[in-house]
Formats: sequence, structure tokens, C-alpha cells
Amino acid sequence: MTQFYSAALVQLLWPMTVLFKMTLSVEHAPMLVWSTWRSQWNPDTTLHEGHIVSTQELAVLLQPFFTQNSKNLVLFVQDTLSIDDFTYYSELYGNKKPFQNLQDILQSSPSSLVLPAVDCKATRYLLGFLQESADWKLTNITNPDVSLLEVNTSKPNLFVVQLQPFISNLNDVSTLEAIAENDKIIGRLTMGLQDRGTHFSVIYTAVRPSRISRRTDVAWKLRRQLMATEEEDSLSYPPLNVTNGNYTCILFYASNFSLKANDSLFIDLTNTTFVNQNVDVSSSECSDTNTTLSLKYTNPVNGINSLEIRFLMTNMFYGGSSRNWSTLESVEIVQDDKKFAKFNVSVVSAPAEYSFHCQLVGTSNLYPARLIPSNNEGKNWDVFISRFQIQGFNIQNNQFSYASDCTCFFTPGIWMGLVTSVVLLWILAYGIHMIMQLTTNSRFDDPKCPALSVPQTE
Repeated sequence: MTQFYSAALVQLLWPMTVLFKMTLSVEHAPMLVWSTWRSQWNPDTTLHEGHIVSTQELAVLLQPFFTQNSKNLVLFVQDTLSIDDFTYYSELYGNKKPFQNLQDILQSSPSSLVLPAVDCKATRYLLGFLQESADWKLTNITNPDVSLLEVNTSKPNLFVVQLQPFISNLNDVSTLEAIAENDKIIGRLTMGLQDRGTHFSVIYTAVRPSRISRRTDVAWKLRRQLMATEEEDSLSYPPLNVTNGNYTCILFYASNFSLKANDSLFIDLTNTTFVNQNVDVSSSECSDTNTTLSLKYTNPVNGINSLEIRFLMTNMFYGGSSRNWSTLESVEIVQDDKKFAKFNVSVVSAPAEYSFHCQLVGTSNLYPARLIPSNNEGKNWDVFISRFQIQGFNIQNNQFSYASDCTCFFTPGIWMGLVTSVVLLWILAYGIHMIMQLTTNSRFDDPKCPALSVPQTE
């Protein structure tokens, strides 16, 4: 009877366990919505904890935007964001409030809606859904100065603001600075529209979740991994491939590929390069010794008519290691066929049979693989690339080969631990050696007998 109850309990709990695990595996990002119009959403309608809003449910929740008399919608899109970011960074830096403007706006708005978890499939194609739902006048905002913003009240307006990404998930200070800057942009733009007396609605969301939310699956993977690394998410889209005849000669992938020009103009090329693949790679060149990946974009943002990014790689034999090495020699950016920026590259090399992978590549000093400006025009550009992987030689079966990572095994922390351990072991060995050299007297005093006299000659 006990075995029968145990088997029944297992059969009952197993489907629940599978469903719960499937829920955790769905990528989701938060979405904050507010409006200057009242009674946009029913306050009695609440979502139970752990519910992930699907694409169909989101379409129903956004219907009030399409029935307003004056349709003005502002869409703030960020690369990565998690609901845990709002609590983690606020608790980590208690005196600072990185989301101060956002918090004040939500509290003062006549109507607002907070969706903690929205399916990333819905957020990734949110802009396309909005464009299909109404005849919007689309405006990509690169300068948050409201005085320069033109609002045509005779036609629905959709303003899209691409916020800067969290450039370093490994450094809380850099992430906090990016959050604070995005919060200022949101506050400056929304307050400026409100001061104009314009009725509008706002959506703030992200394309994919940040690293904090990806730790939910740790409970299902109770095993130690080498160097305590987290399980990387599977590729959400295939890498960009360049063919030479009938075979693939270049593979390129990044989870975030974005630039910033003159500290003001932000350009996100991730979707254009990998999802939509609206990029011209016809100028790329492949050979056994030199490979150039050329990415050409037409009107990537307002103010730039054409943009070309080149990755120049070489394949050379080095006698010291007796093998060929693939090296990314330089990166070049050409704007409007007249402005030329060049960057030297550090620590981007791998055996010619391998691909190269690095979690963070860019112009920041905090990145393990840096792009160093080699001319004055290069100083006007900032490059942010996350989960960078590239291969320009010896590609088999149209897939990346084994990846050589930019993070070396012997990091400064490991060297410090090894040196400290060697010093402590030397002290321990010296102490044991001294103890082993201790000897005992051959004769001892007896308190009941005369004192022992030892001649000096002995």
C-alpha cells in the first residue's frame, strides 16, 4: 500500500514539475506602461504571481492605446532588463536611487500598468506589432531634447527611443551608471512632453532579460561546473555567415552589437545584423591568409546615411608555437563614405582551427578584449559587443569550431592565491623541519637525588 501511494504521488507531482520547469525556461522581461489618460486599465484586473504575459495577452492589454482620441505613444526599448534589476541595484546602492525618475512618474501618472514578466517573443517584435495596429508617424529619437521634437497632432505619433545597454554585466558600478543615464532620458523626455500639455502614453521594456533573472534554473542543475560558470543560453538567432562560392568562409555572432557616436547618437545593430539580416556583406573578402568581414548599413539611424564596419583578420604561422594563429588585427568604421575611424585590437586571437569567443568586446577599459582608437576619428566612437564570437578560417559544416575564449585560466586572483599558498606551505615546511631537528637530553635530573652534574667534556 505504501508503494502504491508513493507511485501515485510521483505521477501527480511529475507533470507539475515539468510544467514549472518549462515556465522557468521561458525568457521574459518586464514591461512598464503609463499614460496621461485616466482609466486605461481596470485596477481589479491583476496577474497572479509567476504568470508570463504571452503575445496574445499583451495585444489585449495594449488595446487602449489604439482607441484614444489623441494617439501619441513613446516606446523606450532597452537591450536587457529584469524585474530584479529594480530591487538589486536599489538595495546595493541604498543612498542612490537609479530609478528615481521612473518611480516618480509611475506614482504620479493617472494610470499605469506594471507587467513583471512578458514573453521576450512579444517584446522583441513589439515595434512591428504597434506599426501594424495603427497608421503611426514613426520617429526615432536620438536626442532627448524635447524642444527639437515635432509633434503632429493630426496623425498618430510613435516615438522610439533606443536606450543605451547595460554595457558591463560584470561590473555593478558601470551598470548603475547606465541605469541612471537611461532614467534621466526617460524623465527628461516624458516631463518635457507633459509640460507641453501633450497627452501621451509610454511603454518601457527590453528585448531580453538581464543576467540576474537567468539564475532561476540553478535549482534544476545541481552540479558543479568548471570555474563556476553559468550555463549560457542557447543562441536565440543563427550567426551571420558570409559565403565564398559554395562554402561558408566567415561566421559572426553577438548577443548585443551597438555603437555610440560622439557620446550622444546610439546605434543598435543587433536585430539588423542577426535577426532581420538587413545588412550588406557583399564587400567581404576571404582567403587563406587574410579575411575581411564588411558590414554595410543604409540609414541605420537618423543623421547617418551609410555605415560600414570592417573586421580585418589574418592567418599566420608562428614558429614559437609551430602552428597557425587567426588574429583580429583591426576594426574600421566608415561613416557616410568620408569619416574613417580605426581601432587596434588587443587579445583577439585563436588557433586557426578554432573560433574566437569573448563575453565583452569594445572600447571600454573594463572589457577583457579592447578596441583601442588609432586615429582621432576613432575617439568619437564607442563600441559595445556582448558574447562576441567570430571565425574567419577553416569553417566546417557551416558551424563555429571549438571556441578559444579571451579569459585566460591564470587570472590575477588565481596567481594571488597560488603565491599565498606557496608562502604558507613554505612556512609550514620550515616549521616541520625545525620540529624534526629538536633532540631530547640523554640524562635527566631526579628530584630525590643529588643534582646531576654533566662535565663540560661530554
